[in-house]
Amino acid sequence: MSDVLSTLKGLSSAEEFFVTLDVPFDPTRLGIARLHILKRMGQYLAGRSFDGMDDAAVTAACRTVLADAYEEFLDKSPVNARLFKVLKDRDPAKPQGAFVSFESLFG
Repeated sequence: MSDVLSTLKGLSSAEEFFVTLDVPFDPTRLGIARLHILKRMGQYLAGRSFDGMDDAAVTAACRTVLADAYEEFLDKSPVNARLFKVLKDRDPAKPQGAFVSFESLFG
């Protein structure tokens, strides 16, 4: 594992990711969508291979992925993105199970 990825694994706040990767951000916007941005970044990184890349290339790739994830949530509501299971389960566009009242069953 590259030194950059090891460093990122040790970070504990969204702000640390932005500072470490030197990606500009609006603290107010980050406060609204921090978990969604980091989740999306993780999804983007999961599809990449860093084998054979030097630290400068890994840093550049991670910087681009973080910037892309941040940009995505400048225009999109975190709730509407439905990245987390609790939000997916509560999607109003998805049909929910049929409701049968107790009264209709037993009069």
